[in-house]
Amino acid sequence: MTSIAYISTYVPKKCGLATFTFHLRQAVNAAKDWRAKDPVIVLHDGPADGPGDPLLWVLRRDSEYDYEKMAHKINASDVEVVSLQHEFGIFGGEAGRYLLNLIRHLNKPLVTTFHTVFEHPREPYASIQREIAERSARIVVMNRKAIGYLHRAFGIPEDKIVFIPHGTPEQGLESRQSFRRKLGWADRKVLMTFGLLGRGKGIELILKALPEIVKQVPNVLYAIVGQTHPEVKKREGEQYREELKAMIKQSGIEQNVVMIDQYMEEQDLVRHITACDVYVTPYPGLEQITSGTLAYAVGLGRPVLSTPYCYAQDLLAEEPELLIPADDEKQWEKRIVQLMTNEVQMQEVVRKMKRLGQEMHWPNVGQEYLRLFAEVGKHAAAEHSV
Repeated sequence: MTSIAYISTYVPKKCGLATFTFHLRQAVNAAKDWRAKDPVIVLHDGPADGPGDPLLWVLRRDSEYDYEKMAHKINASDVEVVSLQHEFGIFGGEAGRYLLNLIRHLNKPLVTTFHTVFEHPREPYASIQREIAERSARIVVMNRKAIGYLHRAFGIPEDKIVFIPHGTPEQGLESRQSFRRKLGWADRKVLMTFGLLGRGKGIELILKALPEIVKQVPNVLYAIVGQTHPEVKKREGEQYREELKAMIKQSGIEQNVVMIDQYMEEQDLVRHITACDVYVTPYPGLEQITSGTLAYAVGLGRPVLSTPYCYAQDLLAEEPELLIPADDEKQWEKRIVQLMTNEVQMQEVVRKMKRLGQEMHWPNVGQEYLRLFAEVGKHAAAEHSV
């Protein structure tokens, strides 16, 4: 059975990549159906002692030499395949270049999941991503469009790149109505957006459309869930949140908006998404290559409406009516009202989301990753024996 080492941030760090890697490791281990667990090379901001678990190998983020040292540790272990979860910002050096010191000294086959891919990459990111891609045995992307981006930008052969969807939790046994009662949403038609609060999420678009929506759906509630982004908070405190509150008050929609300013553990996030009626990602920027929260909403079978940014276009390619331009406020009003007032139409979208979300559930994603790791490990072993 293939032994895998993961390189990433890791729980309990409050970071989307840490949560993703935790679930991926669990899902792959469940697919293996064996008890031994695989190690994680954990990016750590503090001293080298870090987590006490012997399967969590601490890599000091800002110590360039430690990256080479970690490569030698992996080479000397029984690890057969290394799974790199790549996001530029988690590694040390400019644009995370210290990582190159690890992969240049690595003798084990590398499977890289790119969580960020640019259509037109620029320096310093381009040369770093190119080298990672070239040194990887296989590359995983969560958006089919990224296959063409990597091929055109770096000449990476398309058959070296594998699409595996973003993993999502499955809906638990506890009912949606139970969550709605606990949140006080039982008698409301709930729109929801989740994410670290900051400009550029398109929240203003929904707030502008809301007064007209309220006229036709008086019990509508727009839940804006999530803390202010730490970088935004450092720069301007809670100024943006206060601007949104002022906008809500000026429009007279205080009874139709709730701002939940708290960090969400995954279990709480799943409950909130499960309890909402329509999940919205009204992002004005079109470049975003992945969105964990849109993936979660679809995986949990909730109706979604989104602007046609890159990830939404790919995920919802078969349901183009769920994509609405960021500058078409009237169309947003119309589609939200249609879903909120037409139960037949709402249930039809629920069915579509459940069908689409099925392949995104972690057990299925874990099986796909395990097949890929086993294939790469087998190929490397065959080459080594020649």
